[in-house]
Amino acid sequence: MEVCVIGAGAAGLSAARHAKDAGFNCTVYEMCSEVGGVWVYTEDTQKDKYGYPVHSAMYKGLYTNLPKEIMGFPDFSIRDRPQSYLSQEEILQFLNDYTDHFNIRSLIKLNYMVKEIYPLEDQKWRVTVENKLTRESSVKIYDSVMICTGHYSTPYYPNIPGRESFKGEQYHSKYYREPEPYTGKDMLVVGAGPSGMDLALHLSKTANKVLFSHNNAQLKAKYPDNVSMKPLVTSMSETEVKFEDGTSCRVDGIFYCTGYIYDFPFLHESCEITITDNFIQPLYKHIIHIDRPTMCFIGIPFNVCTFQMFDLQARFYITYLKGEMKLPAPDEMRCDTQRELDEKLSKGYPRSQAHMLGPYQRVYYSDLAKLANTHDIPQVMIKIKDASFERFTEDLLNFRRDVYKIIDDENYIHVY
Repeated sequence: MEVCVIGAGAAGLSAARHAKDAGFNCTVYEMCSEVGGVWVYTEDTQKDKYGYPVHSAMYKGLYTNLPKEIMGFPDFSIRDRPQSYLSQEEILQFLNDYTDHFNIRSLIKLNYMVKEIYPLEDQKWRVTVENKLTRESSVKIYDSVMICTGHYSTPYYPNIPGRESFKGEQYHSKYYREPEPYTGKDMLVVGAGPSGMDLALHLSKTANKVLFSHNNAQLKAKYPDNVSMKPLVTSMSETEVKFEDGTSCRVDGIFYCTGYIYDFPFLHESCEITITDNFIQPLYKHIIHIDRPTMCFIGIPFNVCTFQMFDLQARFYITYLKGEMKLPAPDEMRCDTQRELDEKLSKGYPRSQAHMLGPYQRVYYSDLAKLANTHDIPQVMIKIKDASFERFTEDLLNFRRDVYKIIDDENYIHVY
């Protein structure tokens, strides 16, 4: 079987490893010049040196917001480092170590852009790629396609009245690289997800002041004195922003830390993948294309134990490709997807959170493991994730000093 993997980040590397282990012929296409996906740093923000779009959202000085104890793969953990929170460079090196340990580097074609994926009548796929260095295109037919491109490439910008009239600088957090260009400026950060929390802290090192606009009631962390909390932005003018509390402030620039939208521009419309309110359909278990099950997506859910989940999803799908797991009928798979969505809607989550797992992780991981008759993600991983995230929101300045140690599949200790 010929398997095509799109992307050589953590998800794509895991997919390639398990496809190779299953005896399939696997080809990985990666648009960058090295493996690592989102963990590859580049100073480029819009176009790379070849004139192609840059998808990296990595910035200088980034450290993980999850401890290394839950960032490894089930059979390839991150070792030999006493601290729990690692730098971007250390995670990138870990992914390179993984690549070499499982002998998958030879499967990876670097500097290749996937231009189009087109479905054929026999459940196969025509994949057109372009070599960034030579600009030559080539076409190959694959039995299966595993899309592992992540969801940190296409920024989402909020619809704020007057945003187009603002004369200062406006950026998405994707384009942030370092704080020095904002020295002495008055900056506004919009959004208090993990990137917004970290970016406000980074900017405070050089900016005159940082206004931090959000409605995150869980955020209890203390910030430096030049960071001020503000409610949501209601409107903007050429030089000012107005907030829900009626106050207005002049700012020099704005960073929108407002997340990303799922986007797969290389999928031909006949692939019949739709995205409405950031909900990708029709997918079974957030992975398998219900109508064309020789296509899958690895890494779509968020608020998860990332690398662990990628590995489990890859094992789940490869089990299907090997013929060792039978899928339910298409209508049953649609009902399963709808049941999960209805459950979230009933709890007050918007449709745009359809791929959010969070409190649903335990059930999701167990379902995949049982269906594919494979090993589950240990409960201790979720426990550490939840505990470390609470520390992140409570003590942003110090939480990365914490050290965790896993005792067994259920228990861990917070060393200090």
